[in-house]
Amino acid sequence: MLLTVDDDVNVSRAVARDLRRRYGGSWRIVRAESGSQALEALREIKLRGGEVAVILADYRMPGMNGIEFLEQAMDLFPAARRVLLTAYADTNAAIDAINVIDLDHYLLKPWDPPEEKLYPVLDALLEAWRAADRQPVAETRVVGHRWSARSYEVRDFLARNHVPYRWYLADEPEGERLLAAAGAEPDSIPCVITTDGTALVNPSDVELANQVGLATAPAGDFYDLIVVGGGPAGLGAAVYGASEGLRTLLVERHATGGQAGQSSRIENYLGFPDGVSGSQLTDRARRQALKFGAELLTTADAVALETAGPARRLVLGDGGRIDAHAVILATGVSYRQLNAPGLGDLTGQGVFYGSALTEAPSCSGEDVYIVGGANSAGQAAMYFARHARSVTMLVRGSGLEASMSHYLIEQIAAVANITVRTCTEVVSAHGTDHLEGLVLRDSSTGQTEKVDTHWLFVFIGAAPRTDWLDGVVTRDEHGFVLAGPDLIVDGRRPAGWAPDRDPYHLESSLPGVFVAGDARAESVKRVASAVGEGAMAVALVHRYLAGR
Repeated sequence: MLLTVDDDVNVSRAVARDLRRRYGGSWRIVRAESGSQALEALREIKLRGGEVAVILADYRMPGMNGIEFLEQAMDLFPAARRVLLTAYADTNAAIDAINVIDLDHYLLKPWDPPEEKLYPVLDALLEAWRAADRQPVAETRVVGHRWSARSYEVRDFLARNHVPYRWYLADEPEGERLLAAAGAEPDSIPCVITTDGTALVNPSDVELANQVGLATAPAGDFYDLIVVGGGPAGLGAAVYGASEGLRTLLVERHATGGQAGQSSRIENYLGFPDGVSGSQLTDRARRQALKFGAELLTTADAVALETAGPARRLVLGDGGRIDAHAVILATGVSYRQLNAPGLGDLTGQGVFYGSALTEAPSCSGEDVYIVGGANSAGQAAMYFARHARSVTMLVRGSGLEASMSHYLIEQIAAVANITVRTCTEVVSAHGTDHLEGLVLRDSSTGQTEKVDTHWLFVFIGAAPRTDWLDGVVTRDEHGFVLAGPDLIVDGRRPAGWAPDRDPYHLESSLPGVFVAGDARAESVKRVASAVGEGAMAVALVHRYLAGR
């Protein structure tokens, strides 16, 4: 069924008329004139065993607006696609609803002609609804302590790999019951109970991945293309490589998405005018790569790259070896560690590197501190501001303009509970089993200040994950991989270069090994450019294979 609700009778009838004209032959159209009436209809449909594919709700309705209605409708039909009908003046509310209720689309009134503005949207939503698994989601259960670093790591691993789970505290009744049923001691945490009832006590990432259905070993030992790293560049390379007929393997050490996958909101990515979360973008890209036949490995840590005759060999941390005609390095970067006394011991216990979105609900009503002044820090500040009492951004520089996009600076300035403190750095942290406070210093005056907080999120610098390539490919003084024209010095090709040609644009000093995204020297640290380089690298792989 398709359900539409609007308190304006004329609009309600017009929507239902347009829906029947296009979909009446295959779908039952249900019309309601208030949120409460629509909820009653949904309850009746639920009792009778019916299914609702799409719900269209007007935003401005008395008593219960469209967002409030859709939030309650989600409890009855969580798989239904949600569309909000809005006037132009309400577009900000519609954009907020994308975060609040995971809104699928919003339509501006009037939607004439429906052939251009209504039907294409609904066709796409219905196709997605048909393709989705609408069975109740079986949840993995995780039992742990609030300030356990390993408990956080397990939850982060599951969340970033899109594995549904429910979190229980070990000292609460349900958590105690689950530990007892698993035969685990209260200190044996985290304890993970999978959907088939298997109990894992303090599992490694590999054990966890195997139990929740993630691939950890390659299906073969030779591929056309190996992509190392599952961030935007790696996913872009996997999609284009597999779609163009290359037998493609993507190797990822933790979870697909990289730093971008941890972003709460990406608003300047082409094709998403209302923004998209890093998790949503990553999940779509991952499914797209799988659809084209790419193979994805998780918890596979690349530790060496070797030459095996005409092939390139990747050595994994477990001793496994995989050969391929070509390799694309898309290892990305990691946040640099904040070098201040006390922080190291409290990592995962109130001190986090990256946005750690799984912690946001626990920050409700508390004071959060964020170190960093680039887009990732700004996006995190906007996200945590919806939960925390206050968010304070600590920026070493004199402002945000040099490191953050203008649109994000304006958004931050408009949020009352976000404060930006410039020329400020963290001197030290203190706490017993978790973070309890920080000492801050104003670099312009030298004055220090103690603040109480349980939450610090760090977004500083970019350290390339390339140490394992030392001596194999040429890197700059910071560890970023040099490629293409950057390898030509005074007209000379790199030492040991065998082909009778210059390196291709994204090719490293080892022929057949390419680099894309943030790991490349002088790259633009943006999601769009990383995806573009992943696609470009595949085109150059084809050129390399044709010229061998």
